[in-house]
Amino acid sequence: MRLCFASNNAHKLDEIRPLLPASVELLSLADIGCQQELPETQATLEGNARQKAQYVWDHFGVACFADDTGLEVAALNGEPGVYSARYAGPQRRAADNVAKLLHELQGQPNRAAQFRTVVALVLPGGEVHEFAGAVDGLITEQVRGQDGFGYDPVFQPTEGDGRTFAQMSLAEKNAISHRARAVAGLVQFLNGETVIR
Repeated sequence: MRLCFASNNAHKLDEIRPLLPASVELLSLADIGCQQELPETQATLEGNARQKAQYVWDHFGVACFADDTGLEVAALNGEPGVYSARYAGPQRRAADNVAKLLHELQGQPNRAAQFRTVVALVLPGGEVHEFAGAVDGLITEQVRGQDGFGYDPVFQPTEGDGRTFAQMSLAEKNAISHRARAVAGLVQFLNGETVIR
């Protein structure tokens, strides 16, 4: 079963690969020859995930799933949300995004937040399925940890032991993360699916 994950983000690929059934041959965008930036012009995580997966199917003819993830901070009315990757500008630098987030929350006692991921799967024939996952937590007052990516150094999940995602091993993060939960829905679907070749 060949399935493209609509990303060239090595961190995301490393997170997702061990979660998929052994029967799935996971392809990156580079593996299918896609060098262009995928469109992300929708106003919701669901819309962006579907748009990216559909683009790959339409242009490369490969069954594909795509994800979009947002960090939703209560004190910021759900921001940065769908704009999480480019919160500090189009350069999409994680360090800039984290710095802006910490600045916006300076002196703010309410640091509740959630990470939310939506995965959209587009199958041959245009069939589309969506899977979602979320994890609650809080935004720390300073960066903690060297691992992970994006907002991981400032996101402390409620279910954990006080560490941020960036202080956890990949296996520890995958046990509770938003992306792992969304992918779990995808895996459950794939395990019962015989259509994909």
